[in-house]
Amino acid sequence: MNDKQVYCEPFCIEQGYQFEIHKVQYEEDMPYSCFMHFHEVHELILFEKIEGNYFYSQGESKLQDHDIVYTPALETHDFELKNTSKSWYIIQFIPEVFDDGELKKIANSFERGQHLRLSNEHLAIVKSQVEWLHQSYTDNPLSSISVTLLRLLILWIAEHANQVDPPNTLPIYSSSGYKKLSPVIDLFRKNNCVELTLPEAAKMCFVSPSHFSRLFKKIFRCNFTEYSLRHKLYSAARLISQTERSITDISYELLFSNPSHFISQFKKQFKATPFQYRLNVKNRTRNFDK
Repeated sequence: MNDKQVYCEPFCIEQGYQFEIHKVQYEEDMPYSCFMHFHEVHELILFEKIEGNYFYSQGESKLQDHDIVYTPALETHDFELKNTSKSWYIIQFIPEVFDDGELKKIANSFERGQHLRLSNEHLAIVKSQVEWLHQSYTDNPLSSISVTLLRLLILWIAEHANQVDPPNTLPIYSSSGYKKLSPVIDLFRKNNCVELTLPEAAKMCFVSPSHFSRLFKKIFRCNFTEYSLRHKLYSAARLISQTERSITDISYELLFSNPSHFISQFKKQFKATPFQYRLNVKNRTRNFDK
């Protein structure tokens, strides 16, 4: 996978843009990682080839080739994918896209995460639409054609895609465990950095540390300490992408002990130093502007 490919978070929509679209492809046994997280933007993924599971507000759902998943802003989600070859288009767009025209009429149906599937007839149409959108975006992401194609794609999916019922009958949001963790989950949603010990987090949720630890791992599929670190690193990636602030300033704002420790942790997570990561984002933007 080359530097310009993006699979999920962190994903930066350039200032003034309404959306971004990328084509992602992994060969067999290529390393892939994701964790339970959320975005400040809406996310639409159209899979071409896939094998694995989607974890979202409605539970856990098994993915198959050509499925579509939609995750709204600030909704936690995750993917657990097998080490087979896989490919998809990922589109992230600002919530304000739903404020205009026909999209405003269907906004309510996009308030929760969805796992969707199309008939063969409509699948062929959507595949053409997403390819046109990708090409138009590559040519000029700010053009009226690009924005129109995005709106058409969303409308077509809303009209013709069918929701796949997850095997879970109880949505995650409705589970007692998720509700108990909500004070801490809200902190992660509102802050780039959450510095809490496990006992402090447990106290916020009025449960014992051991009970909190079990609940957290069951829902987020990693322990609390690991999630806290990843959350800081993904916050750092957004700040590196969206600002010109120094790596040193970012490391201290996110309460890393020193810049060297931050750089080491960042490289371990993203396979690039913060400087290289920023350079890759700038190069991608320059390519769009040509």
